[in-house]
Amino acid sequence: MNALKGRDLLSIADLSSTEIIDLLNLAADLKQGKIAPTCPKTLGLLFYKASTRTRVSFSVAMYQLGGNVIDLNPNRTQVGRGEPIEDTARVLDRYLDILAIRTFDQQDLETFADYCEMPIINALTDLEHPCQMLADLQTMQETFGQLEGLTMTYVGDGNNVAHSILLGGALVGMNIRIATPKDYEPSPKIVAQAQAIAGDRSQILITHDPKEAAEGCHAIYTDVWASMGQEDLANSRVPIFQPYQVNAELMALADKEAIALHCLPAHRGEEITADVMEGPQAKIWDQAENRMHAQKALMASLLGIV
Repeated sequence: MNALKGRDLLSIADLSSTEIIDLLNLAADLKQGKIAPTCPKTLGLLFYKASTRTRVSFSVAMYQLGGNVIDLNPNRTQVGRGEPIEDTARVLDRYLDILAIRTFDQQDLETFADYCEMPIINALTDLEHPCQMLADLQTMQETFGQLEGLTMTYVGDGNNVAHSILLGGALVGMNIRIATPKDYEPSPKIVAQAQAIAGDRSQILITHDPKEAAEGCHAIYTDVWASMGQEDLANSRVPIFQPYQVNAELMALADKEAIALHCLPAHRGEEITADVMEGPQAKIWDQAENRMHAQKALMASLLGIV
């Protein structure tokens, strides 16, 4: 994995198909305790948005690698008082070994990458959530033993998670189906990029019909109907997204071995029903755990210790 040393992960598409598979295999070895690399490095977490799983999984992963973590709360640092990103980036680059950023605008992340020599990781922007996709792929690989040829269906808002599913799924040869209400489709630019990556290897489907998307698929994935920063729209979105709920009826259309996925936090009774979330087909808790293992593999690779 030395090919990743010193690089950034701003998009899941920054990785090649081979690099994704290598990362997943490394994550599996780390999870099973087959290897235990030592990483006396310092990770900075700069989160402009709330976080539970991402913050904790990155922190525990770095601690388990033998490193340190500094939480750079924007409310307690100069970056939250208007210091230019360019200045913050160049200073942090003198202190830290690697920096994970959760922010709104993808351009802000790219500015950090332009002004830092250390690896920059996208811990979620409004455009993408690549680390989540690595954990999703690890969960699929654990469940089915392979990725190529599988069909993943995403039902709900065409948001950052949907974008990373499109790109990451295309890279590993999965068929990706996205079902959203009209006017809530994923970015046409991301769809076109995913279709170009997929080529003849796999299929990309964008539809307004959740039943069409679910038919015979191997995983049905959903996310909240209103992402962070859209909380004031949550109530108005409920009637629009109600037909896109992941419930027993929708799961019944999928392959008999299909799994249910959710990136969390979940609103039971809205985008997913409690019986599906707590049912035997749900791999949601494995998926959440795999955030830590996938990110541990990612950081170890970007830092060049494996």
